[in-house]
This record gives sequence, C-alpha cells and structure tokens, in this order.
Amino acid sequence: MPLYMDIHNLPQGTTAEDVAKAHAKDMAIQRKYGVEYTKYWVNEKAGKVFCLVHAPSAEAAQCVHREAHGLVAEKLIEIQPELVEGFMGGVETNSAGAAVLPDAGADARDPGIRTVLFTDVVNSTTLTQSLGDEAALAILGVHDVIVRDALSALGGREVKHTGDGIMASFVSAAGAVRCAIQVQRDLAKHVESNPDRRLKVRVGAAAGEPVEQHNDLFGSTVQLASRLCGHAQPEQILVSNVIAELCLGKGLFFEDLGEVTLKGFDHPVRAHAAAWKQAAT
Repeated sequence: MPLYMDIHNLPQGTTAEDVAKAHAKDMAIQRKYGVEYTKYWVNEKAGKVFCLVHAPSAEAAQCVHREAHGLVAEKLIEIQPELVEGFMGGVETNSAGAAVLPDAGADARDPGIRTVLFTDVVNSTTLTQSLGDEAALAILGVHDVIVRDALSALGGREVKHTGDGIMASFVSAAGAVRCAIQVQRDLAKHVESNPDRRLKVRVGAAAGEPVEQHNDLFGSTVQLASRLCGHAQPEQILVSNVIAELCLGKGLFFEDLGEVTLKGFDHPVRAHAAAWKQAAT
C-alpha cells in the first residue's frame, strides 16, 4: 500500500493536545477507508503537523480527515519508505501516536525538523590518479570510518554514501555541527600522523521541515546542504543561517560569511562557517 506524508497548517491556538484528539478520531474511522495513520509530528511553534499514513490513495487519506474532524491537509505526497527511515529514523511515539524525541519521554514531542549534513572528500579523483586505486580507496576508507564514528557518537543517521562522501540526518542541529567538528578534528589528527596521506574534507549542512518543495521529502533542505558543501573550502564547515540560529546558546561559534550565491537558488543564501579549531570539545 502506498505511503504518504501530509502537511497541515494549523489554525492559530491549536495545541498538541488538540492534534492528539484529532488523531484519535482518525484512528476510530480509518478502517472504513482502508487507511492506517501510523504517527505524526507536531511543530507547535510553526503551527504545522506532518502525518505519516498508509492509504490506497491520497483521496482516501483525505476522506478520513474530512469525516473525522474536518482538518484536511494542505499538501499530501507519496513518499518512499526508505526516505522516511533515512531522514526521520526509527521514530518513537507516545500513547497518542505523536512522534517523540529519542529517549526523551512522552512530553518531548519531535517537531519533525531535521538537519541534513554532507561531507565531501577534496580532490578525490586526483587522489586516485596520483596514488592508484588501492591507496586512494584506503584513504577514502579513513574518511568513512571517521565520519561514521562521529555519527554514532553524536546521534547522526547515515542516509547514503555518495561515493566521495556521506549524507546524514540529525534530530539536533547542534549535534550535526558537533559531528562536523569531530570529523574535522579527527581528520587533522590523521594528517599529523600520516603527512604523506593528506585527506581534506569539506562539510555542508542545512535544516528544515520534512516536506518543503517539489513534492520531495527534504527537497530544498537536501539541495541547500549539498550546495553549501560544494561551496565550502577544504577543511571548512559551512552551514545555513537556520542552523546558526538553532545553535544559539549551545557553545558553538560561527563566522557570518554574509550572503553567498549557490547554483539552483534564485536568491543569495546567508551562510556561516562553524569554527572547529578553537571550538570547545
């Protein structure tokens, strides 16, 4: 059965408890339409709810909302299950069906915002040409081990390997930045011990809601993170303005680089470089 994610813009004043009651009404009648609403994310600050639903069609899913409480979704798109798993992870839910932050209790509702991070090995093609396939693969393997260790330590989820780097997703924006800092520090230590096997990596990250544009899960967030990674200098961590704001008070430091022009974006984007050489451990 197809899997969909729908997006609701909630009326002002709607609370998480109101959403829980509406979800319960969905559950009471969903079998009538062959639909299964599995979980939902509440972002009270933004006034949005994202629902995950198995349904024979988008219209069947909308019929449940329409009959149960009248809060019909503004957008409903079909998505691949592996995309949800890759970006959102194995999400826990409370008794009402609301997604909650891992190991944080039933009251710590997951707002659905994720940070997407890309790493990219600098001059990977040149490494292959100058060192040969086996030596180059060994160096790229060092990158993979360092990045995966950092992901494991800081709550990141690997979405996919890109060949020259890794794409990952985080619940915490600060966790993503700390992961990038650990990656750059561990790579710097590796280079100190192996000066003849220099390995430099650029990192880019952006944060956003599950569904943004072009009927694609994390469409513009992924694109922005990828473009920031491509724009970064070797050994630089380049992040979006949203991440810098989300990290206020987290003991992380950023250099405001102003607006940068990125391919595929109609307007310049404000970017920040995360300080990692002088950042606190």
